[in-house]
Amino acid sequence: MYLIRRLLSWRISNPVLSGLCRSFMWMLAGAFILSLLLWGSGLKEQDLTMYTYIVHGIAAAFGGLTAGSRAVNKGWYQGALTGTFYGAIVLLVGFLALDSSPAGIDGLWILAAATIGALGGMFGVNLQRS
Repeated sequence: MYLIRRLLSWRISNPVLSGLCRSFMWMLAGAFILSLLLWGSGLKEQDLTMYTYIVHGIAAAFGGLTAGSRAVNKGWYQGALTGTFYGAIVLLVGFLALDSSPAGIDGLWILAAATIGALGGMFGVNLQRS
C-alpha cells in the first residue's frame, strides 16, 4: 500500500515538464473521446479537423495552467514554453508519421499553442496564490 501511495504522489518539479505531461494526458483523453465519436457516429475523419484543434487548444491550456501553478512567478513564460514545446512535439510526430514536409502555417500553429499555453500559465500562477 505504501508503494502505491508513493507512486501516486510522485510530482515533477520542473514546471515545463509537468505541464507537458499534463498536456499529453489531456490530448490522449481527447483523442480517445474523438475516436469514440468517430466509431459511434457517421462522421468521417475529415469532419474532425475542428475538433482536433479544440482538443489541442484545451491540452495546451491545461499544460500551461499546470506549468503556471508549479512556477513561483512568470507563469506566462512557463506556460508559453510549455505550449511551444507541446506544439513542436505534436508537429514533429505528425511530420514523422505522415512523411510530410513543414509548411509556413505550422509556425502559426506553434505560435497559437504558445499563446494558449501562456494564457493558461497566467491563470495557473494566480491559482497558486488563492
